[in-house]
Amino acid sequence: MLNIGQYHTLIIDRDTEPGLFLTGSGDDEVLLPNKYKPESFNIGDEIDVFVYLDHSERPVATTLHPYVKLDEFAYLKCVEVSDIGAFLDWGLEKHLFVPYREMASKMRKDSWYLVFCYLDEDTGRLVASSKTNAFMDNSEITVEPYEEVDIIVVNPTDLGVNVIVNELHQGLIYKDDIFQDLNPGDRLKAWIKKTRPDGKLDVTLQRPGYRSIEPNAQSILNEISLKGGHLKLTDKSDPTEIQRVLQMSKKSFKKAIGTLYKQRMIEIKDDGIYLKND
Repeated sequence: MLNIGQYHTLIIDRDTEPGLFLTGSGDDEVLLPNKYKPESFNIGDEIDVFVYLDHSERPVATTLHPYVKLDEFAYLKCVEVSDIGAFLDWGLEKHLFVPYREMASKMRKDSWYLVFCYLDEDTGRLVASSKTNAFMDNSEITVEPYEEVDIIVVNPTDLGVNVIVNELHQGLIYKDDIFQDLNPGDRLKAWIKKTRPDGKLDVTLQRPGYRSIEPNAQSILNEISLKGGHLKLTDKSDPTEIQRVLQMSKKSFKKAIGTLYKQRMIEIKDDGIYLKND
């Protein structure tokens, strides 16, 4: 069965005037319009496509990659508002529809909104909702303290910043744990700091346990985390490069990485510094 709003690996069944007809494991078939045809292909080849409904509400395939798929959150730009709702740019020709009843607040053209993409059971169409809280569930927590997770930044609050954890749970990063600019829609790696009895999640952008080290060492850890676990600096790096990346002197840098190394938080190699995997 071809699921609307999902990626599929399908087989090229036949070449026709409007495009290629693709089939899967069942009897369903879908058209890949000529504009998305690969330059070279053979009947029987496999091809990866995204399936959605075209302007005539018929399933159609595309080799384009939308900014969001079924049951995901994304930060999208509103490109049109009409008397029936709003339309968002999600990377495909047909814009993603948001009914008025699914707006947390009235949408405006050229503004950006965090939305959830779901399948409307009444129409069978993919639609979006900015009432994102309705699509998060903290009744059964699926993460544990110290676990690495994927987050999406939602909005700032008096306490810190609300985030979505693993496309499912609502979490909070407290102000004291924020050492960088965070904007709605940002996607980052983070860690679960605490799971509370009421189902609330405390999230941190640093691996738990690093808060007690001195500020320069903490800054280095923050920067390594932002760079995916590897920072291309060593004690042989040029002082101006260290100052540019970390805003600290080479002397302070060497002292800080010495502290981190002694506490077995980092590994120092010829090509830079790595977070140590426990």
